[in-house]
Amino acid sequence: MAAAVMAIGLLLAGAVVGAVVPPHHDHLQLVIDTDGGLSLDFHAASCPQLEGIVRAAVQAERGQDVQVTAGLLRIFFHDCLPQPRALQLIESIRAKVHAVCGATVSCADIIALATRDAVSLAGGPSIAMPQGRTDSLRPATNAEVNTLPSPFSDVSTLLGTFSRRGLADPADLVALSGGHTVGKASCGFIRGNDDFSRRLAANCSAGRTGKQSLDVITPDAFDNRYFVALRSTQGVLLSDQGLAGDRRTARFVTAFASNQAAFFNQFAKSMVKLGSIKATAAGEIRRNCFRPNGRVSFDDVSALTLTGDDAAAVATSDEGFAASA
Repeated sequence: MAAAVMAIGLLLAGAVVGAVVPPHHDHLQLVIDTDGGLSLDFHAASCPQLEGIVRAAVQAERGQDVQVTAGLLRIFFHDCLPQPRALQLIESIRAKVHAVCGATVSCADIIALATRDAVSLAGGPSIAMPQGRTDSLRPATNAEVNTLPSPFSDVSTLLGTFSRRGLADPADLVALSGGHTVGKASCGFIRGNDDFSRRLAANCSAGRTGKQSLDVITPDAFDNRYFVALRSTQGVLLSDQGLAGDRRTARFVTAFASNQAAFFNQFAKSMVKLGSIKATAAGEIRRNCFRPNGRVSFDDVSALTLTGDDAAAVATSDEGFAASA
C-alpha cells in the first residue's frame, strides 16, 4: 500500500504544548495512505464498531482524569511518546479494536479519533476527522526532533515552521495554539518577563506539582478563555503571549477571544489540515502502538510500559503526561 509519512509532532511540540520533547524518546510518526486517501468512512465496512469503542474508552478515562484531553492533544501534535498514560490508553483501545475487527485500524487513526473525542468531551468542537492513516516503520530521527520549536520561540519562528509544513495561514498557528486551553507546563517554561508571569513562576515553584495551567481562567475546559487571557497579557509561555502582540497573529487572538464559535470552527479545520500533512514513506498497521512491527525493543520501551509507581515516576520526568498539552 503506497503511503506517506505524516510527522505531526515535528511541527507543533513547543509551539502548541509548551514542552521540549527529549530527543531520546521514540516517535510514532504517522503515515497516510495515498492510494485511496483519507475519508470519514474509511473503516465503516471493515470495523463498524471503531467509533463506539474509541469514544467509550476516552469517556471512561476522562472520568478518571480530565487531563487525558491534554495528553491526547500532545500526542496528536507531537507525534511522540513522552506521554505514558495517554499512550497506554491508545494501546488499550488498539487491543480492543483489533480483537473485534482484526488488525485493520492503525494506531495513527486511533490517536486521531481519540483526540477528536477527548476535545468534544471537554466541551470543545466536533471535528470531522478523516481516517485511513497507517503507522510508520521507524521513529523520528534526532535531527527531525531537533526541528521542533520551543515554548520560547517568537512568532516569526513559529510561522516559519508552520509554513514549511504546509500550514501557511497564521490562523492555523493561533487556533492550534488554543489547545493550551486544557494544558499544563513545567514551572521552568513560564515566561517570567513581567510581574504577572513572575508571580506565576513563584507560585508554581512553591506548589506541589511543579506544573502551571496554560489557561489561567478555565484550565480544565476546552473553551476560548485561553485567548481572553492572552488579550489581558496573562499568557504563560512566551510563544503564547507573543501571538497577541504580533500584527500577523493578533487579529486572530482578538477574534477568538470575542467569539468562541469562531475559534471552534477554525480549530476543527486546522486539526483536519494538521492530520493530513503528507511526506513520503511506506507504512504499516502496528500490532503494538509502542513500537513498529518486527522491532524487538527500543530505548525507553521498558519505561513506557511500566505500571504503578514506576510509571508515575516516568510520567513526571522529561515533560511526561503530567506536563502535557
